[in-house]
Amino acid sequence: MRDFDLNLVRTFVLLYETRSVTATAESLHVTQPTVSYGLQKLRRRFSDELFRRSGNGLVPTTTAKALYPPLHGALAEIEAAVSGARSFDPASARTTFTLCLSDLGEVCLLPRLMATLPSRAPGVTLTVRPLDVVNAVDQLGRGEIDAFIASPLLSSQRVARVPLFTEGYVGMVAANHPRLRGKEADLRALAAERHIAVFGPAGHDGPRRALEAQGLLDRVVLEMTRFATLLYLVQDSELVAIVPRLVGEVFGAQHRVRLLELPMPVEPAQVSVYARHRHARTPAQQWLVDFMHEVLAEPRG
Repeated sequence: MRDFDLNLVRTFVLLYETRSVTATAESLHVTQPTVSYGLQKLRRRFSDELFRRSGNGLVPTTTAKALYPPLHGALAEIEAAVSGARSFDPASARTTFTLCLSDLGEVCLLPRLMATLPSRAPGVTLTVRPLDVVNAVDQLGRGEIDAFIASPLLSSQRVARVPLFTEGYVGMVAANHPRLRGKEADLRALAAERHIAVFGPAGHDGPRRALEAQGLLDRVVLEMTRFATLLYLVQDSELVAIVPRLVGEVFGAQHRVRLLELPMPVEPAQVSVYARHRHARTPAQQWLVDFMHEVLAEPRG
């Protein structure tokens, strides 16, 4: 065990979870050659290749699959003991976390976080940046942000996904819309109206696909990449928008819009927190992820 230390255990566990030397290096805040050197030591120690390269990243060998459960468990116990000595106390901490949120996250989720934060962590402040789904994983790896919330299901092995809730969709029209009345709309009625569709890398492309499946794309007169401005476009017009139920409820409670149940299926959005892998989080970041999950996850109040 002279040449086998805790860093090698952490390197092995992260390599197994991320299947990437690059992601492991970013999580450990070391260079890729450092991780590669650690992998060579692991291979010599266990007399096994442990990970083979493939087109989709590293593939663990049978030996690596057998090693992962006990090493993962041992690392978790050690880190729990160490964290106990340097644990994060939200009641007394004075720190700032940086989050990335979409426009919907700022409208619907951020108020819930800020309503609870003062009673849990009065000295903690948040810095919120616009969500850039394309670069958010890199920002997380470089330590520029502590977490981000997104609806696309990101398959990157460089980050850990913590599911929050599944979000369905409803139709949204002006409160005084002259034709769409009641709580539901049928396909024939929707086909006679003009629509707004939201699309883009931030996710929520289910509504546009649903319109396409029903042959209603030719009724789309405006395409956008953000939901926040839909409210002002809808409440003073006869346009129809399909929005996540949560944002529709928020808009409907405060503005001149009504919600309609849709006559066709719309693929729901999977809203999740993305953060570093558990083994690479600081105690403060672990508290943040737990706090966000507790406040935002289903069931919602």
